[in-house]
Amino acid sequence: MDITTWIIDIALVLIVFRQLREGPLTPRSYLLPLGIVTFVGFSYLDGIPTGGNDLLLIGALMGVGAVLGIAGGIFTWMRRADGQILIKAGVVSAALWVIGMGARLGFQLWVDHGGAGHVARFSMDNRITGSQAWVAALVLMALTEVVTRLATIFVRSRMLPPATPLGTAPLSAVGAGHAA
Repeated sequence: MDITTWIIDIALVLIVFRQLREGPLTPRSYLLPLGIVTFVGFSYLDGIPTGGNDLLLIGALMGVGAVLGIAGGIFTWMRRADGQILIKAGVVSAALWVIGMGARLGFQLWVDHGGAGHVARFSMDNRITGSQAWVAALVLMALTEVVTRLATIFVRSRMLPPATPLGTAPLSAVGAGHAA
């Protein structure tokens, strides 16, 4: 692992820690993580191998990324205040983000420090054509996690009810629990 990989992985983890503090949902909330994963994609993804079971590996890890991303977006707290949407990563959202990013970082470290033989044997046994399939799978997993998390946050932000003035109940709460 080179210094660029470390910086990118740490930056992606720090993004969610920045969101542990409530703040406005702005275009920057979307553009910063998308910019980082776009850079990663162009830097590390030379192509998508399609031989053997490469696409199965890539699809499986993208599926994991999608599950982590959607769940992370669901467990991000949102509310309207002062005409803007405020978001805050909940503990579950932050944990899922760190698990996803940390798993990729841990895998890279393991491969670099003794796990390469195990990965090579697993790859041969399961018809994965080589290291480029693993790179593509891990990069696309990260990209999928980021995009699905942001998409989930975007959709949820559009579904938020309008803010209500202090001291008034939202229409959905009026009469709740009373039989007609």
